[in-house]
Amino acid sequence: MKKNTTTTHGRLAAALGAALLLAGCASGPQANPADPFEPYNRGMTTFNENVDKAVLKPVATAYRDVTPQPVRTGVSNFFGNLGDAWSFVNSVLQLRGREAFDSLVRFGTNTVLGLGGVLDIASEAGIARHKQDFGLTLGRWGVPTGPYLVLPLLGPSTVRDTAALPVDLYADPLLAVDPVSARNSLYALRFVNRRAELLRATSVLDAAALDSYSFTRDVYLRLRAAPGQTADDGDDDGRLPEDY
Repeated sequence: MKKNTTTTHGRLAAALGAALLLAGCASGPQANPADPFEPYNRGMTTFNENVDKAVLKPVATAYRDVTPQPVRTGVSNFFGNLGDAWSFVNSVLQLRGREAFDSLVRFGTNTVLGLGGVLDIASEAGIARHKQDFGLTLGRWGVPTGPYLVLPLLGPSTVRDTAALPVDLYADPLLAVDPVSARNSLYALRFVNRRAELLRATSVLDAAALDSYSFTRDVYLRLRAAPGQTADDGDDDGRLPEDY
């Protein structure tokens, strides 16, 4: 590359120009077959970003700056442990025996030995986490992802995942917490902690992506599709890659 700097710079400029052109073309309502609601989705994305900049990001930043790292790790572990319980149920529904076993062992180990899940003993023991939800279970049953859909505040989704959302919400262990004030406090803590975990990632995305909307959409659809298939194939099992 050093032998021909002019040629290299020219190629980079051409690639950048092509990417910008593609990003501009992607804003058309029918540009991506997996995103027929693109005008609405972009509008909702802008709304979510404005709310994030005005409220969510400042709160998450303050939480990160004030709360010690070990405490934040414990909070993440606690909510992750609750997620393992629901992942176990969905793995059973998907007839994934190994994943169901791992999730059950993780939940039992961390709940009993990890102070209710605050300590992630299972990960230290090498037991893998397999994140599953009812949207992925529907995918396993043959329900296609459907079009991409951006939800208010919740962000990226698909028609299938949106239809599955009420089941995921109903099965949330926090729903059983009483009184309601304590339940809402836990909901808020989980939301703020999750946003704090994404602070660095969103900063990198904002700085690197030519069109953050298209980038987020494409990555999300690939994560929700089966390995080896594209998001708009329509016959995926909805399984997340193991490293997600």
